[in-house]
Amino acid sequence: MLNRRTLLAATAGTVALPSLVGAQAANTLKITGWGGRWGEIMRDELIPAFERENRCRVEVDTAFPFVPKLLASPRGRPVYDVLHTNSNEQWDVYARGLVEKRPDLSKIPNAAAIYPYATSDDIVGVVFLTSAVGLAYRRDKVQQPPVSWKDLWDARFSGNRGSYLIPANSLGQMLFMMAGKLYGSGYRDLNAAFAAMERLRPVRLFDFTGGIENAMLSGELNVGVLHDTAVYRNQDRVPVEFVSPTEGVFALEQVLSICKGTQMTELANTWINYMLSPTVQMRMSTEVWYSPVRRDMQLPDRFRGKLLTTPEQVASLIQFPWEWYNQNKDRIDDRVNRIFRG
Repeated sequence: MLNRRTLLAATAGTVALPSLVGAQAANTLKITGWGGRWGEIMRDELIPAFERENRCRVEVDTAFPFVPKLLASPRGRPVYDVLHTNSNEQWDVYARGLVEKRPDLSKIPNAAAIYPYATSDDIVGVVFLTSAVGLAYRRDKVQQPPVSWKDLWDARFSGNRGSYLIPANSLGQMLFMMAGKLYGSGYRDLNAAFAAMERLRPVRLFDFTGGIENAMLSGELNVGVLHDTAVYRNQDRVPVEFVSPTEGVFALEQVLSICKGTQMTELANTWINYMLSPTVQMRMSTEVWYSPVRRDMQLPDRFRGKLLTTPEQVASLIQFPWEWYNQNKDRIDDRVNRIFRG
């Protein structure tokens, strides 16, 4: 997920772009994308520039969810050429044989300038932007700010803390895996994570990041799991702060993968290369507060110390074993549903 808040803000459907004629009409790249401010920049600026440069047409589907549509399309004629989604879903479609594990990076020159985490073994495809997921808190209500992920379990936040419905939201799933490490032997320690979820009650759970973001902004919650983008975009008008816990921040990666069976591999590689270009990285980072993956980005002063642009900051990102999680998701969903219904 870019995040589910943005998805709710999206205008459903496929973005209609000006038709091209002749040979150009057949040179069409089908991709997925988000709405909101993200979608506006893509539609009004970045996609038209790409179309002009490459004499092509780009069709963007913003009607989430994307995976069922990709599953239903013919293997030799996929509904998308490039899939943009988050790591949990990328691993899901890779396991189903629907996307390539990694594009040919030799055909993507800008990949030489990105941080290693963007193509780590924990990633299917290539990361092109990232949010840091940490703890948000209201400075007008919390005298002692949280510093550790364990502080979310502190009794002083009982009933005034927020997280996510684990079956529905990858941020909730990341917190679940983190609980296994905090209170057990590691991210895959299911028993420790289940026990931690029991102790987290009472907690308000949300389907989408938009729900917890609005609850933080309105003062309904004192502390909650949230990505940095949502906090920094609103910090000038509400007393909300973002904390990077001492154990690290969860990586909410925006990932591009090439769909198997596409007839547009060359153009797909060109699109990914474009998304990794300094121009696109700078524009998206400064407009929607997402951390770039290029090592050479120098952002304006207001973004420094917030977005992750240095090796030290990038080292705080935690990537999770999504392949393992997806294999155990049904078991986890069944148990946490019973925990939070109790």
